[in-house]
Formats: sequence, structure tokens, C-alpha cells
Amino acid sequence: MIALAILFAVLGAVCSAVGAHLQHKGVQAETKDADLRLRGAAALVHNRTWLAGFAVLFACAVLQILALALAPVTIVAPIVVLALPAVAVLNARSSGERLDRTATVAIGASTLGVALFVSLASSRATAVHFPSSAVLLACQIVAGAVLLFGVIGALSHGLARCVALATGAGAAYGLVSVLVRDVTYTFQLEGVRGIPPLSVTALVLTFAVGSWFIQLAYASGPPDIVVGCQTVLSPLVATAIAIGLLDETANAGGLTGVGLVAGAAVAVVGVALLARHHPEATSRATPHSAERRLFRATSRR
Repeated sequence: MIALAILFAVLGAVCSAVGAHLQHKGVQAETKDADLRLRGAAALVHNRTWLAGFAVLFACAVLQILALALAPVTIVAPIVVLALPAVAVLNARSSGERLDRTATVAIGASTLGVALFVSLASSRATAVHFPSSAVLLACQIVAGAVLLFGVIGALSHGLARCVALATGAGAAYGLVSVLVRDVTYTFQLEGVRGIPPLSVTALVLTFAVGSWFIQLAYASGPPDIVVGCQTVLSPLVATAIAIGLLDETANAGGLTGVGLVAGAAVAVVGVALLARHHPEATSRATPHSAERRLFRATSRR
């Protein structure tokens, strides 16, 4: 069961990268570097590239649901980080630009940091039933965090807006993983009647908000930064909830606790470096760089 869950999660991560790349292209085509408004959002349903991305992400969602039905959150959640290097490569090849050494190190740091965090957290993961009171508290905490990042995104622009909104989406998707696990595990134990209405309602609302934040983030920055923020926050939030509130993992103190903190810190630093040293950030900081390259090329002739 665990091996099958891991396979589903890996395939889901690949689908997440491809879907993010396609949806980013669709959003950029419709907004043309402007903020995404309701009118632009309506136009997305007619954009074939965006629709293709939606279809791939739907497959990703199905694979993630299957994985979470077969294994605890702390085993499935970390695998989503595989989407980060995949989408970075896709975006670089599509744009014709290369990630510099710092950006490459940043991607590696984000991936390794989250991998360290979740590998330590998942070493003692067990299947448990989630108490309704703990699920409600998790929803309240994440709702506050998502609201905070939403306000920051609304008051900022450019890459800062992109990072804030993608981070908020990551927090929302982390809660979604927990709620999916709660619904699927309860269904296996008690059937349809046992599924908690709170988890179902919160799952729908949280997924909708996270999806909207992602589209707004695509309109403000490159897909690998969006996926980077999302893939760092999502497993961290999901695993933190599973450990701290839902008791899915026992004995996570001592050296294990130090490793968890270190992994989280490395991942956050990696995302910050990626946002700062991404080629798009560099080109925005030096808007005349393209003209300079063209001038040098012409001079050589």
C-alpha cells in the first residue's frame, strides 16, 4: 500500500509541474503582464493552454487523493517537492533563459530542506482518526495565515505579490491534504455516513481559495517561483498539522525536532533566494539588459 501511495504521489508531482507550466502560459497570455481580474479569469476557460493545464492538474488531484487514501499525510505530502525542479526546467526551456548558479542552489536547498523535514517527520507516521476539534483548530489557524498572505499580496506587486499569494496557496493546499486524508480515511472506516461535514465543507472552500491564489500568482511571476513557494509550504503545513494537532507522528522531539526546524529554515531560505535570483527578477531589476546585449551583438558585427 505504501509503495503504491508513493508511486501515485510521484506521478502527481510530475502532473503538478506540467499543469502549472501550462496554466502559467495561459494566464500570461490572457493578462499580458497585468493583474488578473474577474473578466480575465472568465477568459481563461476559452484558453486551450490553460484548459490543458487544468486537465493535467485534475489528474494530479486524483493521484494525490489516491495516495492520501493509502498512506498518512506525512508520507505523501513531502513528495510534492519533486514538482519544483521539474517546473523550473520546463520554464527555463520554454523561455530560453538559464537559471544562474544561485537560483540552481536555491532550488536544491528548497528541495533538500523539505525532504529533510518530511523524511524525519514521516519516520514514525501511523494511520490515525482525526478529532473534529483538532480539524476545526487547524482550519482556523490556516485560514488566518491565508488571509494574512492574501492581504500582503493585495498590497504588493510583482514578484513580492507572486511570492505572497503562492505562499498563501501553499498553506491552503497543506490543509487540503489533511482534509483529504480525513475524508478518505474516515470513509474507509465508517462509510459515507461517517464522513465529517466540517472536513468536506472546509476542503471545498480551502481548495477554491488556494486555486484562486495560484492563478493570481501566475499573473505576477514565473511558474517555478509559484510552484516553489507552494511546494515548500504545502508539505510543511500538512506535516506540522499532522504532527502538532492530529498526533499522526509520535516522538518527534530531541534531535528529530532540531532536524525539522533546520529543514524548514533551509527550505524557506531557498525560496527567498529563488525569488531574488530568478532570471525574471534579474531582468526586471535591469530593464535595459536586453538592449545592452543587442548593442554588444551589433557592435561585434
